[in-house]
Amino acid sequence: MTALVAGVDSSTQSTKVELREVDTGRVVAAGRADHPPAGPPCSEQDPRAWWQALVYALSQCGERLREVAAVSVAAQQHGLVALDRGGEPVRPAKLWNDTTSAPQADEMVERIGAPGWAAACGSVPVASFTVTKLAWLVEAEPETADRIVRLALPHDYLTWRLTGEHVTDRGDASGTGWYDTAAGRYRPDLLDLIGGRGGTEWTATLPRVLAFDAAAGRVTPAAASATGLPEGIVVGAGTGDNMAAALGMGLRSGDIAVSLGTSGTAYSVSAAPTHDASGAVAGFCDAAGGYLPLVCTLNATRVTDALCRWLDLDRGELAAAALSAPPAAGGAVMVPYLDGERTPNLPEATGSLYGLAFDTSTADLARAAHEGVVCALLDGIDALAAAGASVGGRLHLAGGGARSPAYRQVTADCWGATVRIPAAEEAVAAGACVQAALNLGIGLSDTAEAWGLGAGDDVEPAPGADASTVRAAYRHAAKAAAGTAATPAGKAIEATTDG
Repeated sequence: MTALVAGVDSSTQSTKVELREVDTGRVVAAGRADHPPAGPPCSEQDPRAWWQALVYALSQCGERLREVAAVSVAAQQHGLVALDRGGEPVRPAKLWNDTTSAPQADEMVERIGAPGWAAACGSVPVASFTVTKLAWLVEAEPETADRIVRLALPHDYLTWRLTGEHVTDRGDASGTGWYDTAAGRYRPDLLDLIGGRGGTEWTATLPRVLAFDAAAGRVTPAAASATGLPEGIVVGAGTGDNMAAALGMGLRSGDIAVSLGTSGTAYSVSAAPTHDASGAVAGFCDAAGGYLPLVCTLNATRVTDALCRWLDLDRGELAAAALSAPPAAGGAVMVPYLDGERTPNLPEATGSLYGLAFDTSTADLARAAHEGVVCALLDGIDALAAAGASVGGRLHLAGGGARSPAYRQVTADCWGATVRIPAAEEAVAAGACVQAALNLGIGLSDTAEAWGLGAGDDVEPAPGADASTVRAAYRHAAKAAAGTAATPAGKAIEATTDG
């Protein structure tokens, strides 16, 4: 009987589980459970809801669960999980897309400067970073902050519930704002900027950082009873969702991924760390011993979901409308900053439409929304290249949005080259399975070959699609939108009147 591995994807919206055969990578069982809805500006969830979702998702895997020999957890990055002495959350977790810590982010960057942050931890923190969320908590809820004994990220919390071990991995740690990605260590001096306690005291609350191929521990009797997983099986180090997706897609050095989910991400696999003082590129570590420079946008598939509501269309109808419109949407351009934006850092921004005319159609609006989401992420690839990351490989389109025929075609049209759609629909869960297999002695390259990671369908640009024209129009509109977001409303009206 072939041993199985379990991979967990605990995202903003849900927990998904896959069971795969170690030898072939074939998915033999799967489960899913939704999380409570959360969204900016105050985006919070109770960590215990993630555990309950994991238990329910595993219960859907049936009898095959007894054959699992190893498990690993990947989860949404950046979330602040604060635990008391008994391991209970002192408050709901602040998620990556919570923007309430934007003032703290600005203050912390001002303290040592953007170049100082980039040199220290590979990234310039914005409101999504964990370090700014902890600074907000210390300032807004000091009595709650005083109760903190352990700090964790979402995947750390679930790993702890499975093993009783307070650990993390370098990939997820690299998104906190207090971990030096180049040196591979925590930075008490950065934690000093939080306040409430000294940096050394805060460091004592943090999880131990594991190597990507290390084991976090073993499933405890209590966790086995709750989940149905076999007691004593090995639990991998776990990682962040983007790091796991890179494993699940079999990305090689220089390959690029664009992931369309609640948020959008563009990242590449790199052998060297990046230190982008502009703040556009987060210099993350990956889950394979290297680095994963990444650009994140807050607004992705939720933008087109919103358009479905406004136009009273379902997703299929909206996709069909978008595909019926010509590239460049008849001149209509959407800048999709509906939730504010992380890249560029405009937490107070709103969405904008440009180039509307009397003959603008529903199809044009549908196309413009898809193009806006995609162009924002392709601009992120340009930022990766400017930061020194290798982006000469194939572009892979992942996430829930990759299932949309409109997003597939629009991405190819705006990229101006072939786009690969990975065969693994749940790349994060697949990557967590890969990491679990590492703890059974199966190397990354062996798994990638045996499981066919990297395989998928290719989408070509449509005849006549002019990527440069669409992207230039988007950049022009995004520049205008950024200027409006940075200007008080009264000044914006005055400038318009004077013009």
